Amino acid sequence: EETPLLVAVLTYMGYGILTIFGYLRDFLRHWGIERCHVAREREEQKDFVPLYQDFENFYTRNLYMRIRDNWNRPICSVPGAKMDLVERVSHDYNWTFKHTGKVVKDVINMGSYNYLGFAENTGACADAAVEATHKYGVGVGSTRCEMGNLDIHEEMEQLVARFLGVESSMAFGMGFATNSMNIPALTGKGCLILSDELNHASLVLGARLSGSTIRVFKHNNMQSLEKLLRDAIVHGQPRTHRPWKKILIVVEGIYSMEGSIVRLPEIIALKKRYKAYLYLDEAHSIGALGPNGRGVVDYFGLDPKDVDIMMGTFTKSFGAAGGYIGGKKELIDYLRRHSHSALYATSMSSPVVQQIITSMRIIMGEDGTTLGRCQIITQLSENTTYFRRKLHEMGFIIYGNDDSPVVPLMLYMPAKIGAFGREMLKRNIGTVVVGFPATPIIESRARFCVSAEEGKLFPGALQCCNADTVSCGKKWRSFCSDVVYVRSLLFTFAFRALSTFSPR
Repeated sequence: EETPLLVAVLTYMGYGILTIFGYLRDFLRHWGIERCHVAREREEQKDFVPLYQDFENFYTRNLYMRIRDNWNRPICSVPGAKMDLVERVSHDYNWTFKHTGKVVKDVINMGSYNYLGFAENTGACADAAVEATHKYGVGVGSTRCEMGNLDIHEEMEQLVARFLGVESSMAFGMGFATNSMNIPALTGKGCLILSDELNHASLVLGARLSGSTIRVFKHNNMQSLEKLLRDAIVHGQPRTHRPWKKILIVVEGIYSMEGSIVRLPEIIALKKRYKAYLYLDEAHSIGALGPNGRGVVDYFGLDPKDVDIMMGTFTKSFGAAGGYIGGKKELIDYLRRHSHSALYATSMSSPVVQQIITSMRIIMGEDGTTLGRCQIITQLSENTTYFRRKLHEMGFIIYGNDDSPVVPLMLYMPAKIGAFGREMLKRNIGTVVVGFPATPIIESRARFCVSAEEGKLFPGALQCCNADTVSCGKKWRSFCSDVVYVRSLLFTFAFRALSTFSPR
């Protein structure tokens, strides 16, 4: 759904009010009327090249700081279906926090990527990780190509390849680095990368580090992608018009801020037609999509061989850490020799590796039970359908595909970002709220991540959403109430701006 016109206008007005008061407070800080908490140049360094970009930090110090209490909350338990939070307070409008010594118990976790519920400290995965720790220790102290290649590393990579249905795979200790350090090994100068406009920062960074030419196509828009492919074939490289050495299409399985699923069959058809390569990031889709939990390829019933580079992470559905790349044996052998992540990064910790092996075997049904495919994956699908349907029936605007466990609930207005997060926590629900610049300025949202564990907790979470006094993201809201809202917002900001001035 597109943003309603009235909501868009009021959202811009809200940001405009915040910006005006931000400049007012910067003026007062400059003249010493209000205390300045941000890092800035010393007086004796005024002739140096500036280390802190004052204008670039405007959003952080004047807008983000007002709602900073909604992020970085310390957790003091296992982040499972329920978790415990350390209570904290701020006496200087979120510039600093102090712990009260109290713990907020049994907060329903609607923000973690624990899609299949494996991030627990009990059960088969935890027991196996403990055994691996006793056998191998925690740290390896070396890279894979030196003295850090354990037998369980090779066992894990063979299992991942079999799970994905590819010839070979290799694992890395960090999901972000799997993208940012391997894309530069695959493409370089004279190559073209076609990237979805909503790709993750790790993909964007990897593309930039590669030195390749980057062109961006509209999100999940096949017409936009085909136009770029056709122009690339016809015109070739700039100036010389030589053919591109390589054309790489980079997409995600599930987009983590939109909840949308990539239109993979159409992308594969375009890739084959124009002889391009396909890089698929399945960080959020592996384990969470498909009848067998094998990601978006399994979801559409496609052949894994049609995807040239299959990337994914172990941090979500498997409750572990790290990432992987799967594909042809020649590809993996090449990456083992040329990837910075493979050559210079320390090997994955043995309990983490064992967590991946055990959880993957459960999903594949190789643990001797039906817990994986017949129970957990089915439960996640049912929970996703139920949660999305109920939110829609309650009148909320939600984004994404009906089968996506990432559920963005639209808030739009800046004042609702902080209010929604605080009100939900008052009702013992932990969720993630997101605003500009992580989203477009008029599309602030709360992002729920559905888990297979949370089915019994959904009624309470949905009731809290419905009862929330902020009325976040509702489709129907009268014009009069919006006028009152803006007026009260203006007076509130004016009062807070004047009441918080303090001498240096």
